Amino acid sequence: MKNDPVLAMLGLCAAGRNLVSGEFSVEKAIKDRKATLVIIATDASDNTRKSYSDSCAYHKIPFFIYGTKDELGHALGKEQRAALAVTDPGLGKNIIAKLKGRTEQTEVVDESK
Repeated sequence: MKNDPVLAMLGLCAAGRNLVSGEFSVEKAIKDRKATLVIIATDASDNTRKSYSDSCAYHKIPFFIYGTKDELGHALGKEQRAALAVTDPGLGKNIIAKLKGRTEQTEVVDESK
């Protein structure tokens, strides 16, 4: 796997407990407005994408589709992860800047904030 600064930042967020992953944790972070950024795996199901896309749009949270389930999970030191939410505003802005600078595998669904 090549060196990916976005995945490296996600790993730092996880190590610092500034990130949640898993369906229920991410949904709760969005609804509680603790999420500053939501990332969904490129190989997540269409229903998963739509559900998080709609929820993020409603709560005005930036939403990106990036990396595979394996890549996201590996970056966090866990098994596959289809969804994750960054909860630290500073780290979230930094990751958003890195995501916007990349053209491959990135789709900006909502850039609110």
